[in-house]
Amino acid sequence: MRNALLPVIVLAAIATAGCSSLERSRALGDPAVPAQSIAMQVCSNCHGVDGNSVSPNFPKLAGQTEAYLTDQLKEFRNHRRADPAGFEYMWGLSRHLSDDQIAGLASYYAAQKAAIPADLDGTPSVRGKALFEGGAPDKGVPACNGCHGTNGQGNDKFPRIANQHADYLVKQLMVFQRTDERPEGAIMKTVAHELSVDDMTQVARFLEAMPVK
Repeated sequence: MRNALLPVIVLAAIATAGCSSLERSRALGDPAVPAQSIAMQVCSNCHGVDGNSVSPNFPKLAGQTEAYLTDQLKEFRNHRRADPAGFEYMWGLSRHLSDDQIAGLASYYAAQKAAIPADLDGTPSVRGKALFEGGAPDKGVPACNGCHGTNGQGNDKFPRIANQHADYLVKQLMVFQRTDERPEGAIMKTVAHELSVDDMTQVARFLEAMPVK
């Protein structure tokens, strides 16, 4: 019995030693863990090491504005942002993040370079471009670039939407249009109110394929 337990004891000791360094810790409850360690060892599982997530279930964070990322992490931490795709993952992960860690994560991802998915067909959406640049005056919908920047690069607390997964953008537009699960984005509820699903899809396609700037 003693010999049988030996491998288990050895493995436990190795695991404990591996987590003893703050630089390599996944302990989100420890405010001493550097933000970049959290980004590399925890956030990267869904969002990618450089913030260019592969799955549209998880938004791209690369090149996002620091102010927006900071706000969203705090909204998750305070359980105010309640869209299912967000709270299912982010409420628990952000629960113990300190303000300094949140600021560090925002700075890290803002400094990364956004990338366009390699599998796009390269055909821009004419309707999507028109909505982004001119809105839909007949529906009272303003142009997206008025708040999000000429190249969709974001502006302070208005997020970068260029190069984001189209599926993710559509889901979030529907959240704004149909629910109150993102109270900090109340202005978007009004903007998205008159958009059809096709409108959302076309502008999202255009944004995903925009040249990286």
